[in-house]
Amino acid sequence: MSYNEMQQRIIEEANYIITTKHTVRATAKAFNISKSTIYLDVTSRLFNINKDLYYEVRQVLEFNKKCRYSRGGKACRIIKKEKSINN
Repeated sequence: MSYNEMQQRIIEEANYIITTKHTVRATAKAFNISKSTIYLDVTSRLFNINKDLYYEVRQVLEFNKKCRYSRGGKACRIIKKEKSINN
């Protein structure tokens, strides 16, 4: 992958996070890339490519981080419910 292709991918990931307000995990799934790569792209590499976009993504990630505990609990309840139905 060339440097320009990588930059384009990072910008696409950032725009996806901003428009959908999705988490790193959901973004990784949508782009079929590992969570660690997405995280590195939007928290480190993006800063060197487009600082304005970086700050917008950071706001979304901070919001998601604040809400993480409530989403995690909800996700756990859904998984437990599915397991009890399947058994």
